[in-house]
Amino acid sequence: MLGPDVAVLSLGEVSEVLSLSVNKVRQLLRDGQLLAIRRAGELYVPADFLAGNAPVKGLAGLLTVLTDAGFSRTEMLRWLYSEDESLPGTTPVNALRMNHGTEVKRRAQAMAF
Repeated sequence: MLGPDVAVLSLGEVSEVLSLSVNKVRQLLRDGQLLAIRRAGELYVPADFLAGNAPVKGLAGLLTVLTDAGFSRTEMLRWLYSEDESLPGTTPVNALRMNHGTEVKRRAQAMAF
């Protein structure tokens, strides 16, 4: 799914960055505002999903589009980190971080049809 080179944060680390309790971070995960992966039985959030002390702008909306398109969490993560030379930043997650959320969301919507 994600290579070992993708930096991840534990839920405790995410709670510190976002200044929220771990329970609130879990709620963000349940609400589809963040996405986590499981490694060695623990949940981790890719560090790329955070910008400063907040989730990357547009991430929650993008995750909603991907969910509505029938993507599993694994497929979402795979797509977010897939190379796409036509996007600024070469991957959807990097394009999102570079404030190109509209273009990334358009591509996600196009995949749904």
